[in-house]
Amino acid sequence: MKDLKITMIQTELYWEDAEKNLEHFDLKISEIKVPTDIIVLPEMFTTGFTMNPEELAEEHGGKGLQWMLQKAIEKKCMVIGSISVKDNNHLYNRLYCAKPDGTYEIYDKRHLFRMGNEHQHYAAGSVRLVINYKGWKICPFVCYDLRFPVWSRNRKGNAYDLAIYIANWPEVRAYPWKQLLIARAIENQAYVVGLNRIGDDGNNISHAGDSCIINPRGEVICLIPSHEDKTETQSLSFTYLQEFKKLFPVMLDGDEFEIH
Repeated sequence: MKDLKITMIQTELYWEDAEKNLEHFDLKISEIKVPTDIIVLPEMFTTGFTMNPEELAEEHGGKGLQWMLQKAIEKKCMVIGSISVKDNNHLYNRLYCAKPDGTYEIYDKRHLFRMGNEHQHYAAGSVRLVINYKGWKICPFVCYDLRFPVWSRNRKGNAYDLAIYIANWPEVRAYPWKQLLIARAIENQAYVVGLNRIGDDGNNISHAGDSCIINPRGEVICLIPSHEDKTETQSLSFTYLQEFKKLFPVMLDGDEFEIH
């Protein structure tokens, strides 16, 4: 199995301004000169973490998704990010995985951040997504999902090699962000990508970024410094993952369970 190259874009977002954000990420993606397999964008990358979806949400299949598909085709890679979306009279914090063949898959954020009243504006998803891409099984999550290890659990029949968490995670809780990402990698024996925004949002909430990639042993192998506007690409070794799981197969003793 070939290695997988992941590109994280840690940057600021323009508050509730989709046009400016798309122009901003146009530039950021155009500056990626190395080959990559996946480009990871922050949670709600077109608006910031808005609680005004009644006014700002785009229709499912709208401009944001079409832009993602265009970039995926241009860069010959998968593009992952979430958008505030309206679908069948429901509002979702919807993660799109746009593929270079023009197709896409979706994951609706399951755990809605009640301290920010997200649950009062958006509907929760109920289905976990595992994508088979270039031979890797990839499981994407959104921000607050990180705090719920049962939902992230690497379980039989729905197993993954790589978990990706995209976020608008505030700086005041930067320590839990860093530790929980490490915990998810160790307990699930998988690579973990955590991509967070930087800068202040429209509610004057500061975000430090601290975006990183962690290997199945819980070691940070790529880290973007706090508050730094930067794009990083890291190669993940499938051989390393398989050899480690064969050497230390803790998942064979994992518990069987269902989520309702």
